[in-house]
Amino acid sequence: MFGFGGKAHKEITPAALHAMLESGSALVVDVREPNEFAAGHIAGAVNLPLSRFAVADLPDAGGRAVVLQCAGGKRSGMALDRCAAAKAAIDTHLAGGLAAWAAAGYPVVR
Repeated sequence: MFGFGGKAHKEITPAALHAMLESGSALVVDVREPNEFAAGHIAGAVNLPLSRFAVADLPDAGGRAVVLQCAGGKRSGMALDRCAAAKAAIDTHLAGGLAAWAAAGYPVVR
């Protein structure tokens, strides 16, 4: 998929992300606002809202792949554009966001 700024973004499916989380090879960064995160999120996700998203504030993933996620994919794509502008290695987000994750039957922490 192409990003909003013309940069290529990698999208992964909920099944692929679930497998990565099960194997301990991914860190999910949820770019929704705190109230959205509190209402439901992927277990283990770190909240870094797009409204104050800065690449420098991304947590140390400890060798895991960082996967950005939002409600449906738009905001995580915007955050990926910021990562690309900062020349960060982060280029992947969850296709369809939390909505796709929940629709696929994966658990949401509430």
